This record gives sequence, structure tokens and C-alpha cells, in this order.
Amino acid sequence: MRRWFVEQDLIEGVIYLPQNLFYNTSSPVIILVLNKAKPKERRGKLFLLNATNEFTKGDPKNYLAAAAITRIAETFNAWKEVEKYSCIVDRDEIVKEDFNISPSRFIHTGEADEYRPIAEIVEELEGVEEEATQTDAALRSVLKQITAQA
Repeated sequence: MRRWFVEQDLIEGVIYLPQNLFYNTSSPVIILVLNKAKPKERRGKLFLLNATNEFTKGDPKNYLAAAAITRIAETFNAWKEVEKYSCIVDRDEIVKEDFNISPSRFIHTGEADEYRPIAEIVEELEGVEEEATQTDAALRSVLKQITAQA
């Protein structure tokens, strides 16, 4: 089904909202915006917006504050790319992702993982082990002196 909508270029955008907004489900909400008459500059593209962090914790349900709703609407209407929030994706990219149109596939809201070379980690570990050996020796020396005085 997604494939057909993408191939027909009917999807203007996808808005991914937070989970736990509605009763009877804790699932996140996805708003699919369809447009048969997309402007020429938007054809072959989809606007994706990941608003999963735009909620206010509530009891028993979360909710979208007025400011969050305004930000979502303004960003979507302007088709404005915002880092970790929204992006414009070509239809070819959607095809490469097996027609997955989930904004979370293309917009990562968390901090990027830091990867270090293994050689650097091993070198650091060796330094820490050497420091630990020196600390152990100093501690044994102090304990030996205390024991001799007692």
C-alpha cells in the first residue's frame, strides 16, 4: 500500500507524533498528509517530521502543548528542514528503503554514538592498568608502614 502511494506521488508528508497520546493505545501516532495536487517543486519528494519528543508528560496520557502544535504546523507548512526534527526526502531514497516512509528511519533525534578505534581503546586501557598497578604498589607501601607502626 505504501508503495502505491509513493509511486503515485500522493504523499506530501508524514508527521510522526509521540506515543501515549490517546486512550486505548500507547502507540505513537503517524499523520499521513496526502495531496493530489502537489506543487511542482514538491513533486517526487516527501516531507518527514519527527515530533516524537514534542510532548508534555501527562497523567494518564501525554499531550501536545500549544507551542508544540504550532512548531509542528509551522515547520510542516514551510517545508523547512530542521536538524533532528524534519527533512525532505526524494522518492528514490524511499524506494531504496523499501518504501518505508517512517520519519524515524530518516531523522535521528538522539545523540550520535561515538566510535573510537580499537587500537586507541587498547592503548588507553594499558595506561589505566599501569596506573592501577602503581596505585596498588603505593597503597601496599602505606599499609605496610601503618602495620609496622602498630
